[in-house]
Amino acid sequence: MKDLLRILLPSLLWLAGFSALYGLHGIGCEAGWAEGGTYLSPQRLALLSAWGGVIAAQGLVLLALRISRFASPSPFVYRVSLISGWVGLFAAIWTLQPVATMSTCAF
Repeated sequence: MKDLLRILLPSLLWLAGFSALYGLHGIGCEAGWAEGGTYLSPQRLALLSAWGGVIAAQGLVLLALRISRFASPSPFVYRVSLISGWVGLFAAIWTLQPVATMSTCAF
Protein backbone atom coordinates (compact mmCIF):
# COMPACT_ATOMS: atom_id res chain seq x y z
CA MET A 1 0.00 0.00 0.00
CA LYS A 2 2.86 2.39 0.75
CA ASP A 3 4.34 1.72 -2.68
CA LEU A 4 1.09 2.78 -4.33
CA LEU A 5 1.12 6.00 -2.29
CA ARG A 6 4.74 6.67 -3.29
CA ILE A 7 3.80 6.38 -6.95
CA LEU A 8 0.53 8.35 -6.80
CA LEU A 9 1.41 11.13 -4.35
CA PRO A 10 2.97 13.52 -6.92
CA SER A 11 -0.06 13.21 -9.20
CA LEU A 12 -2.49 13.70 -6.32
CA LEU A 13 -0.55 16.74 -5.16
CA TRP A 14 -0.65 18.19 -8.68
CA LEU A 15 -4.42 17.58 -8.81
CA ALA A 16 -4.94 19.35 -5.49
CA GLY A 17 -2.73 22.25 -6.57
CA PHE A 18 -4.48 22.54 -9.92
CA SER A 19 -7.89 22.64 -8.27
CA ALA A 20 -6.75 25.10 -5.61
CA LEU A 21 -5.14 27.50 -8.08
CA TYR A 22 -8.13 27.59 -10.41
CA GLY A 23 -10.46 27.92 -7.44
CA LEU A 24 -8.38 30.80 -6.09
CA HIS A 25 -8.54 32.45 -9.51
CA GLY A 26 -12.34 32.25 -9.48
CA ILE A 27 -12.57 33.56 -5.92
CA GLY A 28 -10.24 36.43 -6.76
CA CYS A 29 -12.20 37.38 -9.86
CA GLU A 30 -15.49 37.32 -7.98
CA ALA A 31 -14.10 39.31 -5.05
CA GLY A 32 -12.56 41.96 -7.30
CA TRP A 33 -8.94 41.30 -6.31
CA ALA A 34 -7.77 41.87 -9.90
CA GLU A 35 -9.06 45.43 -10.06
CA GLY A 36 -6.52 48.20 -9.96
CA GLY A 37 -4.81 47.87 -13.31
CA THR A 38 -1.34 46.88 -12.11
CA TYR A 39 0.28 43.56 -12.93
CA LEU A 40 0.96 42.78 -9.26
CA SER A 41 -2.61 43.05 -8.06
CA PRO A 42 -3.64 41.19 -4.90
CA GLN A 43 -5.03 38.42 -7.08
CA ARG A 44 -1.81 38.04 -9.05
CA LEU A 45 0.23 37.93 -5.83
CA ALA A 46 -2.09 35.26 -4.40
CA LEU A 47 -1.88 33.19 -7.59
CA LEU A 48 1.90 33.46 -7.81
CA SER A 49 2.24 32.54 -4.14
CA ALA A 50 -0.03 29.52 -4.55
CA TRP A 51 1.84 28.42 -7.68
CA GLY A 52 5.15 28.72 -5.85
CA GLY A 53 3.73 26.74 -2.95
CA VAL A 54 2.63 23.90 -5.22
CA ILE A 55 6.04 23.81 -6.90
CA ALA A 56 7.79 23.80 -3.52
CA ALA A 57 5.55 20.99 -2.27
CA GLN A 58 6.26 18.95 -5.40
CA GLY A 59 9.98 19.51 -4.91
CA LEU A 60 9.76 18.39 -1.28
CA VAL A 61 7.89 15.23 -2.29
CA LEU A 62 10.55 14.51 -4.91
CA LEU A 63 13.30 14.96 -2.33
CA ALA A 64 11.45 12.80 0.18
CA LEU A 65 11.14 10.00 -2.37
CA ARG A 66 14.93 9.95 -2.66
CA ILE A 67 15.60 9.71 1.10
CA SER A 68 16.14 6.14 2.26
CA ARG A 69 13.60 6.55 5.08
CA PHE A 70 10.76 7.14 2.60
CA ALA A 71 12.12 5.33 -0.45
CA SER A 72 10.81 1.95 -1.47
CA PRO A 73 13.06 -1.06 -0.99
CA SER A 74 11.94 -2.30 -4.41
CA PRO A 75 14.18 -0.88 -7.18
CA PHE A 76 11.26 -0.86 -9.62
CA VAL A 77 8.94 1.10 -7.31
CA TYR A 78 11.80 3.43 -6.38
CA ARG A 79 12.42 4.31 -10.03
CA VAL A 80 8.75 4.63 -10.91
CA SER A 81 8.08 6.86 -7.88
CA LEU A 82 11.00 9.12 -8.82
CA ILE A 83 9.74 9.36 -12.40
CA SER A 84 6.28 10.15 -11.05
CA GLY A 85 7.80 12.82 -8.82
CA TRP A 86 9.56 14.49 -11.75
CA VAL A 87 6.38 14.32 -13.83
CA GLY A 88 4.42 15.93 -10.99
CA LEU A 89 6.97 18.71 -10.65
CA PHE A 90 7.06 19.51 -14.36
CA ALA A 91 3.26 19.24 -14.60
CA ALA A 92 2.90 21.77 -11.78
CA ILE A 93 5.29 24.16 -13.49
CA TRP A 94 3.89 23.74 -17.00
CA THR A 95 0.12 23.50 -16.46
CA LEU A 96 -0.24 26.05 -13.65
CA GLN A 97 1.97 28.73 -15.17
CA PRO A 98 -0.69 30.20 -17.50
CA VAL A 99 -3.27 30.83 -14.82
CA ALA A 100 -0.69 32.15 -12.36
CA THR A 101 0.97 34.57 -14.76
CA MET A 102 -1.30 35.36 -17.70
CA SER A 103 -4.96 34.90 -16.90
CA THR A 104 -7.23 37.85 -16.33
CA CYS A 105 -10.79 38.30 -15.21
CA ALA A 106 -13.35 39.43 -17.78
CA PHE A 107 -15.32 42.24 -16.18
